[in-house]
Amino acid sequence: MIQVGSKAPHFSVLDHEGNTVSLSDFAGKKVVIFFYPKANTPGCTLEACDLRDHYAELTKAGYSILGVSADSVSAQAKFAMKFTFPYPLLADVDKELIHGFGVWGPKKFRGKDYEGILRVTFIIDENGVVERVIDKVKTKEHAVQIL
Repeated sequence: MIQVGSKAPHFSVLDHEGNTVSLSDFAGKKVVIFFYPKANTPGCTLEACDLRDHYAELTKAGYSILGVSADSVSAQAKFAMKFTFPYPLLADVDKELIHGFGVWGPKKFRGKDYEGILRVTFIIDENGVVERVIDKVKTKEHAVQIL
């Protein structure tokens, strides 16, 4: 996993509307990139909705928000439409960002070990450097953790 002080890896992937989104689009801006395991699942929905509900506060604090999972553009679009997210959901189907940020790793669910996307958030400063890493995400209070 990339650490505080590291340059965020460049990326260029499609969002839920089919638009290409690159890190360079946010040059000079603070960006919150939150990785979540799967669209439309309980924990991911709580996290994404918390950020939606506090979107005005987050943008007032100067943050642009990007959600990322390995779901397809259409799955991300359904998720975004169902919950009216005001920020882009990136469809990282090739896991370019997931591996670039180092958020693919061992997980455990119902006593089973497997590999998957870790729920981690990166706060990137105006120069593209990782300012903060939140690796113990509280899905119902994630906006507070960021702010």
